[in-house]
Amino acid sequence: MDMHTLEAYYSHHTPTLQDASSEYAVLIPLLQKADGLHLLYEIRASSLHHHRNEVCFPGGRMEPGETPSVCALRETWEELGIPPQRVQVFGEADFLHLRSEGLMRPVVGLLPPLSMADLILNPLEVSRVFTVPVGWLIAHPPELFRYTLTPEVGSDFPYDAVCTPADYVWTPGAMEVPVYRGLPHPLWGLTARITMHFIQVFQSL
Repeated sequence: MDMHTLEAYYSHHTPTLQDASSEYAVLIPLLQKADGLHLLYEIRASSLHHHRNEVCFPGGRMEPGETPSVCALRETWEELGIPPQRVQVFGEADFLHLRSEGLMRPVVGLLPPLSMADLILNPLEVSRVFTVPVGWLIAHPPELFRYTLTPEVGSDFPYDAVCTPADYVWTPGAMEVPVYRGLPHPLWGLTARITMHFIQVFQSL
C-alpha cells in the first residue's frame, strides 16, 4: 500500500469505536405541548426477549449504510407510526459506549403536533407511551448510583510473554446508573443517562 492510498482512507474515514460489534441509534423525541416541551418515552412490549417492560426511546440497530438519523427515524416510524418526513431532526447528541462493545447514537428531533391517539404503536415492540415535561426533569434530577466492573482475567493469560508478574493488578472500571424517581414508570439506566445528558445540554443553552 502506498502513502496516497493510506492518506485517502484516513482523509475520508469517519471515526467510530474500534472493533465495535454493532451500532444502535435512538431518537430523543421532543414534543411541544400546551404546558411546554416534553420528552416522549416508550414502554417496551412484555413479549420482547431483552429489556421487556422497560422505558426507552424509539430506536434499534443500525443497518449497513444507515446514518444514525436515518436509523432513528426508521425505527420511530416502525414503532410509533410517525413518518420520517414529519420529524424535524436537530442533530446528533454525544454517543455512548455500550458494555457489549457497541455504540449508541442518540439523535434529537422534534415531533409534529400530535396527541397520543395519533400514534400507531407496534404491539410487537411497544406496549404504551408517555411524556414527561422537560421542566419536571430539570426540577427532579436523577439519583446517581455506581457499580464496579471488575476484570476477570483467565488463568491462561500469558503473563510471561508480556513480562508482567501474575499478581498484576488490573484496573477495574465503573458504571454510573441514574435513577429518576416520581414518574409513573421507572426511568433508569441507559435511557436515563441519555435523558440526563440532554437535560444538561438544554440547561446550558
